[in-house]
Amino acid sequence: MKQLAKNFLYFLGIDSSNVSHTEKLIAGIGGFLGIFFISIISFQFVGAEGAAFIVPSMGASAVLVFAVPHGKLSQPWSLFGGHLVSAAIGVACYQNVPNVFLAAGIAVGLSITFMHILKCIHPPGGATALAAVIGGPAIQDLGYLYILNPIWVNTFIIFIVAILFNRILPWRHYPANMMRFTETKPLSFQDETRQFDKKNIERAISEMNLIVDITTDDLQKLFELTQYRSSQHMSADQIKLGSYYTNGKHDKEWSVRQIIDEADSNDPDNGLVIFRVIEGMGARNSDSCSRQEFAAWASHEVSPNKKP
Repeated sequence: MKQLAKNFLYFLGIDSSNVSHTEKLIAGIGGFLGIFFISIISFQFVGAEGAAFIVPSMGASAVLVFAVPHGKLSQPWSLFGGHLVSAAIGVACYQNVPNVFLAAGIAVGLSITFMHILKCIHPPGGATALAAVIGGPAIQDLGYLYILNPIWVNTFIIFIVAILFNRILPWRHYPANMMRFTETKPLSFQDETRQFDKKNIERAISEMNLIVDITTDDLQKLFELTQYRSSQHMSADQIKLGSYYTNGKHDKEWSVRQIIDEADSNDPDNGLVIFRVIEGMGARNSDSCSRQEFAAWASHEVSPNKKP
């Protein structure tokens, strides 16, 4: 029975989740804020009838941007490109294809095709294209102004809210390239990770004909970190003066510390290190502990993308 249950879960696509309850709650709060402001704007310009077709597509965007802020389909080019390209196609289909059912199918089909071509796949874009065709007079009468308002305006709102909201939470980041720290691989390990070259990863994805909601850079880091974690742990002798380390958590306990001073001991493991908390829990505070205690706290070394 246990194996049968596992097979059934596999069939449904249910995978294990390592996301904390805090992270889940924060994603929900972010989605609330984004849609709250978007609803106000949409009702203002297209009324209740038009908003009923527009807001749901933005709700889908909120799920991606706030629940999966690091995902490839959530990034700004996908968010803006997906909605705006689809909006333009939807309006064109409504105005040039006389049969509404045919226009709806063509609008969504072309939106998917052009999002692929332009590398801005954003699933809610399909709903944006569809709304331009079947959204009723409140939307259809806008013509190509539909692209600007409410679509561009709503997309911009959710984008700004996502940046500001994720900015106040130090362990989160949006867009993905706004990460404040990048993992630093030990020199002794760098040769071992050459097999995870980006070109090889892209080639493998191409051979499998996959669309993955994660950037190639993050996928490369995932492979390298998995291999590194399976073979090594931080040791006391890896803790160096001036270097930055993180505990690797992804919730309110996340933090980055820099070693700012040290005191030698006859036993290197018990030598004292003084650190400053750069970001996260306890930011701007300083403290000290033994080198061994610090190594037990640290998950891996990181490098600041800009001076903290």
